[in-house]
Amino acid sequence: MDTSHSTVPVPALDAEPPPVEERVYGMPMFPTLPTADLAASVEFWTRGLGFVELFAIPGRLVHLRRWRFQDVLLVPGEPPATPPPGTLSVACVLRQLAEVAAACETLRPGSTSGPERRPWNSVELQVVTPERARVVLTAALPLDDAAARDLQEVGIGAPR
Repeated sequence: MDTSHSTVPVPALDAEPPPVEERVYGMPMFPTLPTADLAASVEFWTRGLGFVELFAIPGRLVHLRRWRFQDVLLVPGEPPATPPPGTLSVACVLRQLAEVAAACETLRPGSTSGPERRPWNSVELQVVTPERARVVLTAALPLDDAAARDLQEVGIGAPR
């Protein structure tokens, strides 16, 4: 697996997350989410999901970041009445799933589902945020021979 340009750690049961990147750089992609309560949303994303507040324009915008290229902008506005079907997937390491689930459930009981093992060799936790966004934290599992065969069976060429 080529990891030369990625901050996502090589899948391992004891993988450690990279540090938060606090430099300002050109972001290749990011969601902008409307929220009815900017302070409550920032608290959930930082204390629950593990993002940091990179900067804020009071009353207008909060820029949050987790790992490099895991950026979210929160803006005042009305979120959708129900969570849309789409998801925002965020890489994490395996040990973070339980931590995030517990923190999110403390802040917003009933906001998480999972973690669940997926056929593409990962474990995922789904979180519905105060903005009703569906955030999926995905932890890749180590690739062993059995996992490589499972991936092949669903049409995914296993990286080596």
